[in-house]
This record gives sequence, structure tokens and C-alpha cells, in this order.
Amino acid sequence: MNDQSTRQRDAASFAELFTPKLVTVLREGYGLTHLRADAVAGLTVAIVALPLSMAIAIASGATPAQGLYTAIVGGFLVSLLGGSRFQIGGPAGAFIVLVAVTVAQHGIDGLILATFLSGLMMAAAGFLRMGTFIKFISFPVTVGFTAGIAVIIFASQVKELFGLTLEEEPGALLEKIPLLWEARLSLSPAALSVSAATVCITLGLRRLQPRWTGMLIAVGFAAAATTLLTLPVQTIGSKFGGIPSSLPVPSLPTLSMASIPAVLPAAISFTLLGAIESLLSAVVADGMSGRRHRSNCELVAQGVANIGSSLFGGFCVTGTIARTATNVRASAHGPVAGMLHAVFLLLFMLVAAPLASYIPLAALAGVLAIVAWNMIEKPAIAVLVRSGWGEATVLGATFFLTIFRDLTEAIVVGFALGSVLFIHRMSQTTEVATDSAFVGRDEADTAQPRGKYREEHGANPDVVIYRITGALFFGATASIGSVLDRIQDTHKALIVDFSSVPFLDSTGANMIESLAKKAQKQGVAIWLTGATPDIRNVLEIHGLTRQLIDFAATVDDALEQLRERATSKHEVH
Repeated sequence: MNDQSTRQRDAASFAELFTPKLVTVLREGYGLTHLRADAVAGLTVAIVALPLSMAIAIASGATPAQGLYTAIVGGFLVSLLGGSRFQIGGPAGAFIVLVAVTVAQHGIDGLILATFLSGLMMAAAGFLRMGTFIKFISFPVTVGFTAGIAVIIFASQVKELFGLTLEEEPGALLEKIPLLWEARLSLSPAALSVSAATVCITLGLRRLQPRWTGMLIAVGFAAAATTLLTLPVQTIGSKFGGIPSSLPVPSLPTLSMASIPAVLPAAISFTLLGAIESLLSAVVADGMSGRRHRSNCELVAQGVANIGSSLFGGFCVTGTIARTATNVRASAHGPVAGMLHAVFLLLFMLVAAPLASYIPLAALAGVLAIVAWNMIEKPAIAVLVRSGWGEATVLGATFFLTIFRDLTEAIVVGFALGSVLFIHRMSQTTEVATDSAFVGRDEADTAQPRGKYREEHGANPDVVIYRITGALFFGATASIGSVLDRIQDTHKALIVDFSSVPFLDSTGANMIESLAKKAQKQGVAIWLTGATPDIRNVLEIHGLTRQLIDFAATVDDALEQLRERATSKHEVH
């Protein structure tokens, strides 16, 4: 009987873990007001996604139609089945390098097959609950490979930005740069003018009218100017013959004993990068909205979305940070917004497909140049460089390996270096405090001196005290961050005791910073007690100033200061 009840609890737990957020939102109650909010957000995101999807596809060596298929089919399935309330799926700039290499080596059919296999692997990884392990990738690694991808994306657009004439453009950066320099005399003033105007209009509208969709307006202006002035620049129509006005009939990719092993390395790379990028995007959405995503459910949805995309001739789908952030800022209520974004894209394709033929490639290159610039997390890089040689080494190694070697290799090496750095710092910590074990042991109550239990510490319903024991590093931040987020949602003050934390890395500091910013928005006061000078230094480097957080020597000191604040406020009123 006990075994049966245990199995029933496990089954229920499994079902709850993989229940899409759409079901959760509908259970909460969904009315016309929510639908209206989701429709506005979906339309806003679709307007952003329309030029981006085509630009990313062209830069990847695919057709603009494939970019739209990916955004429509993949984006709909990600929102329908995902574990994130606000995630927007579609083609992402991070995949440009991998997709371009796959197309060059295996052709479009090989790309579609690799996407299909990647979907199977990602769904399997989700069901095996491997999404948790993605959280062990440290903050410097994600910043480094994202910046490296941004540099490669920009380099891939130089030809279109300046209208250069090249017989064949190599993919490797070191081979590409000399050829681009040799082709400098073929610069097209018309193409340069179109790309520069696209960038200026987009950035200008972002500053002057941030609510307007600058990218689409800029691309529309470039298309109109190119057509009316008959500028000598390449367009989607002249290179690709336009885009179809309907979705293709779904079909399985070509499966054979020869083709599957050939594209398997590419499929593995798609899976690894897709998992990292989608869960990173979901974390961004969590930070902006205060909600929590389910990583394994999200991986399953991403897997199904990649399978669906490949059936319609699309390519890699992942969560997209920029479009997901736009969705949250547009006041979306839930996953229906992402589903409607895909529906709006389909309507755009059905109605306005002939107009896409007039879009100049130089304008789309300008869009991608802005995307590449935004992908580089300049403040995060500055913080990591100031954090010390360890973080800077991991960041630099990941960045340069991404540019000059291979993205998968960069992530693996960055992860390994981060782990070695953690072990090194823990060994130093152990030398300084030999009585503090990394993992706590059971011991007698009389083995260590201990103070009396203070019942009042847990009696105040508005204040919660949370003690962290052990190293706060990239492997522990996900679980601790989840707990702290839930705690602060229902209290007016949160005291986090660091007196038993021997070590804090950049990922842990970044998590505390995100927590403090969210708490500030919600009016929750956060206190850190017992932090060593070294840990305080790391936190301050990451932006944890007294405007965001308060420090105290002990928990009692923090409680006393909270009481003094409450008393002074009461006297003022």
C-alpha cells in the first residue's frame, strides 16, 4: 500500500513538472481582458520578429522563408507546451554560426535533418530531467560565448553592410578578414547608405519613441527608398525570388544510415546551444516578471518545437532573449501571447509576402549589426574583468575559442576552466579556515560552541531570515535563487546570513544582484549579514551598493536596525 502511494506521488510529481504553463494560466482563470493583453503583446513581438527571422535565416545560409517557418511553427509550439510563461521561440542570432557551417557542409537537407535529430535529443534531455545540469554553466561562460557569437555575426554582415563583391566568403574569421579587406574597393555607396540609414533610424526611434518598433519601420523605409530611387542594391526578391505566401506541406526529413551519422555532430551542437540559450532566456523572463520557469518542461517544448520546425522545412528553434523581453515589457499575461505572435506572423506572410521581395539585404544586415551589438553584455564584461584573474580568464578563453575555434569547444573548455577555478578557490578557502568543511558533517551538540535558540528570529511575519551554508558558486545558485525568490514574495524584509559562506563566485554574486534589484522593485528590504571582506568586495564589484542592499555584522544587528527604521517611520507619521 505504501509502495503504491509512493508511486502515485511520483507520478503526480512527474505530471506536474511537465504540465505546460498554458494549462497553469488557464487554471488561474482566463478572460477577455487577459486575451486583449496577450493579443497586443503578441502583435508587438510579431512586428519585431518579422524582420529578425528573415535576417537571421539569410545570415545563416538559409532562405528568408525558412526563417518565417521557424518562427511560426517553432514559436507556436514553444508557447503551447513550454515551461516558461513568457518565452518566445524562433530563430536566434546565436545559431547563425552553427547553422551556416551545417549548410556549407551538408546543405539545406542536412540542416533540416540535424534540426529534427536535435529536437529528439532535447526532448529526451528534458524527460530525463537534464535541464538542471545546464544551470552548472557559470556566468563568465555565458557572457563569453554570447560576445563571441556577436563578433562573428557582425563579421558575417560586413559584406552586405558595405555592398562588397566577393566570389566566395569563408566562414572562419581569420580567413574572412583578409578577403574583406581585399574587396574594399568594391564598396557600394548605395548599400552603405541603406544599411547606415537602417541603423540610424532604428537607434533614433529607440531613443525618441521607444514604444515604436524601430526595426520594422527602418526596414520598411529602406525598402521604399530602394524601390522609389531604384537603388542598385540586392533585395530578397533579386536573390531569393521572394517568399511564399503559405506554409509548406509537412514532411519528414530524409533519413538514411549515411546521413544521420554525418549530421549528428551538428545536431549535438544545436542541442547544447539550444538548451543553454532557451533556459537563459527563460531566466531573463523570470527576472523581469517575478515568475519561475520549469527547465525540464521547457526543454521538452523546445525539442517538440525543433521537430515541428523541421517538418515544415524550418531550422533550429530556441528561446530568444530580445523577443521574450519585448513580450514581458508589452504586458503579456501568459503563453497565449507567444502563440498569437506566431499567428500574426503567419497572417503577415499570407497577406504581405509580395512586399518582402522589396526588402534590401543591406537593411537586414543593419538590423543584425544592432542585434550583434546588443548581444555583447558590456557592463557584465566590465564587472567580470574587475572581479579578478579567474573570471577574466574564463571569459577570455570562452570568447576567443568561440571566435577562432568552435562554439561547442568554447563552452566545454569554459565549463572546465570554471570548475578548476572553483576547486582552486575552495582549496585556498580551506587553507585559511581549516575548521570549515565544504560539506557539513553530523556532530554532537557539544562539539562546537553555540548560542541559545532565538525564538523571535522566526516570530516576525514580515521578516524572514535565510542562512546559506557552504560555497555559493555557479552550481548552487539556481536552487538557492529559487528559494530566495519565493521567500521575498511574501515578506517585507529578507535577511540573508552569509556567516557560513566561505566563498562566492561571479555567478553567485550575479544571482544576489538580480535578487536585490527585484526586491527593490517590490519594496522588499534585503540585508546581508556576516559577509567577509572578500565576499563584500565581490558583491560590490557586481553592483551591490547600499542603494540596493544593506550590510550588517550579525542577524541581531540587522533586526535591531530594522526595528529602528520602523520606529522612526512610525514617529514621522
